[in-house]
Amino acid sequence: MTVPPHPTPLRRGRLVALFVPATRPERFAKAAAAGADAVIIDLEDAVAQAEKDAARSAVATAALPTGVPLLLRINGVETPWHADDIDLARRLPLAGVMLAKAEHAADVARVAARLGETSLVPLIESARGLGQARAIAALPQVARLAFGSIDFAADLGCAHTRQALLAARAELVLAARLAGREGPMDGVTTALTDPALAQDDAAHAVELGFAGKLVIHPGQIAPVMAGFAPSPEEIAWARQIVGALTAGGAVVSVNGTMVDAPVRLRAERILARA
Repeated sequence: MTVPPHPTPLRRGRLVALFVPATRPERFAKAAAAGADAVIIDLEDAVAQAEKDAARSAVATAALPTGVPLLLRINGVETPWHADDIDLARRLPLAGVMLAKAEHAADVARVAARLGETSLVPLIESARGLGQARAIAALPQVARLAFGSIDFAADLGCAHTRQALLAARAELVLAARLAGREGPMDGVTTALTDPALAQDDAAHAVELGFAGKLVIHPGQIAPVMAGFAPSPEEIAWARQIVGALTAGGAVVSVNGTMVDAPVRLRAERILARA
């Protein structure tokens, strides 16, 4: 029997999601109150292999918080824990399931079939996953993609830098757009005590077309959200553009620059982010 989705669904637009280990149910409520757009209860990387069964039991018996969308990150399809993770997810009131190590559209489709109406957030963490990203994003139950940048860099043997990962990030944004999905979620910033870096990483993600980011510490939430917010100058420009086109027709000149429908679309998206 599939439990109905969580009463608080995943929001559209910006999605900043905070990880919390499945082995720490006493932290679930605190994570939910930290101000993130969603909370991800993690059965994968945050849980040692010897603790997988205990972690599932802890989640199954915990009083799950309400008022914030909850996701469950489950282990990949090729792991020995995947089937039990799916069984647990089917019993919980979740806004979505994050599938680790998503690499084949057919596998993701089978997971979706087992989960019923629950939304999926496939985590792209390998070259094979990136190669299948467009097909994965097009699956009906996929809410949006997420980028596991650290695992991806390890898989390729490349540096975990913006330059090295630029092409991968651009492909994920393109895959999401082609499928008509929300912009993908960027990977984590590993520096826990550098809010300026977290904010700058988020701003870089926005620049590329991402619409969310994964965070691993409550202290990263506010700077990441600040990174996703447009600057006062961007907001002022966007309001000027929309106002000019509303008053003047399909094509106008603003400060000596031609402004038409595509420019208006960009301005409207900035105001939506604001």
